[in-house]
Amino acid sequence: QVRLVESGGGLVQAGGSLRLSCAASGIIFSIDWMGWHRQAPGKQRELVAILTSSGSTNYADSVKGRYTISRDNAKNTVHLQMNSLKPEDTAVYHCYINTGGRGYWGQGTQATVSS
Repeated sequence: QVRLVESGGGLVQAGGSLRLSCAASGIIFSIDWMGWHRQAPGKQRELVAILTSSGSTNYADSVKGRYTISRDNAKNTVHLQMNSLKPEDTAVYHCYINTGGRGYWGQGTQATVSS
């Protein structure tokens, strides 16, 4: 019913920026919340940013002040702006939405930050 496709990952030098996008398609009514997770080698998956249906946002301490989650309602797309990137930000980033009582994941996009 719901398909999420991420884009925008790539290779960037430390201090640079990336803008990730997640396009949602399918039968979507109300979205309870959406967010971005990341998983680096040897580490557990980490929730880095969430956006609730009311518009409130929350960020992991590790990215707070550097990342911004936003949504384009007309295009059913959620974005993650990542600034001042550090090598430790290197991970596969997945978007997630919870709608209709179910959760849906994107396939992930790789972000690599070089020293």
